Amino acid sequence: MAGRPAAGGGRWVTVPPERLQRWLAGFATRHGDPTTRYDGDTVVLLAPDGAEATVEVPFPPLSLATGHDPGAQVLTGLVEHTLRPRTVGVLLVRLGGYAAGVFEDGRLVGSKTGSRPVHGRAAAGGWSQQRFARRREGQAALALGAAADAAAGVLLSRPLDAVVVGGDRSAVDAVLADRRLAPLRGLLSGRLLDVPDPRLKVLQAAPYRDVWIRVLEPQR
Repeated sequence: MAGRPAAGGGRWVTVPPERLQRWLAGFATRHGDPTTRYDGDTVVLLAPDGAEATVEVPFPPLSLATGHDPGAQVLTGLVEHTLRPRTVGVLLVRLGGYAAGVFEDGRLVGSKTGSRPVHGRAAAGGWSQQRFARRREGQAALALGAAADAAAGVLLSRPLDAVVVGGDRSAVDAVLADRRLAPLRGLLSGRLLDVPDPRLKVLQAAPYRDVWIRVLEPQR
């Protein structure tokens, strides 16, 4: 679980699905039994002491009988939703490296990773710099093309419930612009994962199932 400042106040924490029930119980212990409200994308916990936790529902929507179920029922449904078995594609891209994988119920069942050199800067100016820029553009195009090939080969090989992406946003968008990957765009879910250069170990450890929670502490 990690904590980081949130825009507008409070902090973000990330919680693996297997630890969510314990986290929710801890919130109630620290702040009192909360009331809840939810829609398909978020569950908000309002504690008696003024603390607030907004849970971003992973792989939305969260489907319950009504929008005003008793709190315990909402939280039980949320935990069950996060733990539900799913087949999820993960695509990680940075210039020069990529990783594509399919996870079934948290287990990596298919993947492809690779890297291609993309030079970062040119020391000279003028004509040499322009030539370097053209060379770098060509290298980047080859690298992104290789990433798209990997994504098509791995992520289109079986039905997916969702797709989670990570790495550099512009590189990810460039790969997903490939026409072959059009079926994946409607499956995109969650936040852009902040990961280092994609490698197999990075893919295996990708926190694609983590639950994001914004916590506002009570004012003293």
